[in-house]
Amino acid sequence: MSQGIPDYTFITTFEGLEQFAEECKDIKWMGFDTEFIGEKRYHTLLCLIQISCEHGYYLLDPIAVENLDPFLDILEDPNIVKITHAGDNDYRLLNKQFADFVPKNVFDTQVAAGFVGHRYPMSFAKLVDAETGDMLGKGSAVTDWSQRPMSPKQIKYALNDVIYLKELYEKITAKLEANGRLTWATEECNQMASPDYYYRDPNHEFLNSNIARSSRLRERIFLIRLYEWRRDTAEQKNYSKEMILQSKLISQLVRGVKGGLDSMLENRRLPQSTIKRYGKMFVEMYNEQPTEEETTIANSIQRGSQEEEEDDMLIELLYLIMKYRANESEISHALVMPRNAIKRMKQDPSTRESILGSGWRKDLLGPDFVSWLKNFDKLKLKIEGGKISLEA
Repeated sequence: MSQGIPDYTFITTFEGLEQFAEECKDIKWMGFDTEFIGEKRYHTLLCLIQISCEHGYYLLDPIAVENLDPFLDILEDPNIVKITHAGDNDYRLLNKQFADFVPKNVFDTQVAAGFVGHRYPMSFAKLVDAETGDMLGKGSAVTDWSQRPMSPKQIKYALNDVIYLKELYEKITAKLEANGRLTWATEECNQMASPDYYYRDPNHEFLNSNIARSSRLRERIFLIRLYEWRRDTAEQKNYSKEMILQSKLISQLVRGVKGGLDSMLENRRLPQSTIKRYGKMFVEMYNEQPTEEETTIANSIQRGSQEEEEDDMLIELLYLIMKYRANESEISHALVMPRNAIKRMKQDPSTRESILGSGWRKDLLGPDFVSWLKNFDKLKLKIEGGKISLEA
């Protein structure tokens, strides 16, 4: 691969984008990537879209071109394969900014690589090296992508993110066809083509909080409100949530608010400026009577117990069995199921089908493993005569 910058077209007007879309109406594939700035902001700023296709390379400036409909139409065209690497981030960003947008016919090289023996997740540079032998130089990942004009170094780095996508697609697809895993990889990639994939529970911070798990009901109600206030304030000001209230302070607030304003002011771990500004509001937030909805959300998390410790042992054993079966099939275990997924299925049985899916995970793990997960509440661990067994 040449070390120089390849020929490309810079699209900076809506008319230019329309012309690009017209030229690409009959293409069979398109690779793309995005550059954005999320630091110190609630609303991520989309700064650049890099594109590769049969007609060449393109840079689309979404700061100059606010109406991206012609580009989104291509992403939603089921007849065109969209090739990305770690495209989850790009699709989520576009889905958030353009609420009705959901891509179609997607192929993600990071996901697919996990089905042909690569670790998951693997960086783009490492995958390019492993599959093509080319070494990508150090890039400009933390550069200011909103600056105009862009530097030659930025342009080269940006184009490198799409130059290799078609080659990776072809090499990985060939390996998937050879090992019989193409259907599995396609199924996994096309989760990104489902509207449900982009839903996020507005209370996800609370539901995944260790603070909530160790707190009593009244503190949990306060925690729900605190997370909601931080999120809403950040959105209104377009600041990051950490700029509104640092996460490291939340546990101290939950413990200290019940003692009132004076107690929080005396807490050396809580910044005086924060308490002087918001302390009275925090106390009112704590003392306000809970709604039925808040109580339901708060009670959805169970406090720790001896039974939970026993469950943890079962979860760890199931995780190791899953990891073994994945490695045996040369599929990255991190792609099959993250460690906390089994625990989520135990806590919320309604998630079992969505996590297991309808296809490849069940085939890989086998009917016994699926049965263990579905009957977790009855599952027992037995150790007899040096043998470990699970019985439902």
